[in-house]
Amino acid sequence: MSIPPLGPGPTRRRVLAALTAVTLAAGLAACGSGSGDSASGKTTITLSMQNPDVKTADPATWAIIEAFEKANPDIDVEVSGEAVAEHLQKLSIAAQSNTLPDVFWVYKANAEEMVKGGKLLDLKPVLDELDLSASFPQTTISNFTAGDTVYGVPYQGLLTGLWVNTKILADNGLEQPKTFDELLTVSRALRAKGITTISNGANQSAFSVWSFLTDLSRFGFADKVDAILAGKESYDNADFRRLYEHIAELRDAGAFASNVSTQTYQQAVDQFTSGKAAMLDAGVWASSAIQESSVAGNVDFWAGPQFSDGVGEQNIIMNVASAPLVVSAQVGEDEKKLAAVKKLIAFYYSDAAQQLLVDNGQPPVTTYEPKVDPTTQSALKAALDAASAPGVTSPASQPDLLVPTAVANAMYDSIYGVIQKQLSPEQAVQLVQTAITSQ
Repeated sequence: MSIPPLGPGPTRRRVLAALTAVTLAAGLAACGSGSGDSASGKTTITLSMQNPDVKTADPATWAIIEAFEKANPDIDVEVSGEAVAEHLQKLSIAAQSNTLPDVFWVYKANAEEMVKGGKLLDLKPVLDELDLSASFPQTTISNFTAGDTVYGVPYQGLLTGLWVNTKILADNGLEQPKTFDELLTVSRALRAKGITTISNGANQSAFSVWSFLTDLSRFGFADKVDAILAGKESYDNADFRRLYEHIAELRDAGAFASNVSTQTYQQAVDQFTSGKAAMLDAGVWASSAIQESSVAGNVDFWAGPQFSDGVGEQNIIMNVASAPLVVSAQVGEDEKKLAAVKKLIAFYYSDAAQQLLVDNGQPPVTTYEPKVDPTTQSALKAALDAASAPGVTSPASQPDLLVPTAVANAMYDSIYGVIQKQLSPEQAVQLVQTAITSQ
């Protein structure tokens, strides 16, 4: 079929949208739940992830799947993936047409909508049968429970904060800060030397504001979020505005790179690993890249600043389960496929697979005590040590995982909007509140 050239304007957009829908529908037909028997006689299950290239972008998951298939030669796991936005769009269409993948990564808010529609398998009987319930922190199970349904299991850990190049600080006569005021002092001192304090990348990476999401928790987000989503309180409140005012203070102190607007997350990582920034806003997943860089021997992991005007517990670190893996309800209608998925779940949360996570720079998501080499995994060890430091606690969930996708996107835009001086603190909180009201 030949397609005529498309001109600019609404017609082009409508045709492109139609073509995209056709393409997505074709892809869904290929990856949706079907018979568990493949032509080779193996039982086939599909796993759909939030990365276009799972092998390269998510080596931990890839290693687990390879080990699982080796241990279970009668099961074939077909792995696919797309960028987050496309992935979620694909899942939305698949849910409507009952062609969801067998196992897939999805945001908590999207998963709970699917639970309401009866699209997800209740995993509580599976976890009980496999004797896995006690292997997870209780907060993990409760976080992925809606009503009486346990709809998800943890994909990977979300341990986030600020990676710190201690040599840059020491070379400039500075100590690692503990409070926000101390971070401001460090930022001003480093700006005077032409050094970036915190490396972030807003371009194509609007979600990469992990340390500031933790800061939201230091201003009472967990206690307010339910009332805010219910319309009883507003995101535009005095506590949240104070945090955004602090972000503006950091910006004015020269904490961020001058090219933060055009820099991607990967470029932010490169800036840090090449020794051109004192800190990197990221998580434990960056440990492998840091370990392979020239700065590895001078890196520590910091939970982030404590605020004298914060709300609630300040000695916290974000160490939670990230968005879950869920199972299509249709899997429960296919005995062979259900048995294969049970085997996959049992393997994924075994001690051997959890060590594979650790070997690939990820923390375990069960209560497994990992083996970490202090020399070859010094960066990962720094993050794990920070998470287990005396007196430190963790919120139950990262703030953006507790809200609908559109609201989460508005939260990212609001933070980067202040960092880039595109939004005032007042405009930033109003932006998020507008997104909430529009739901």
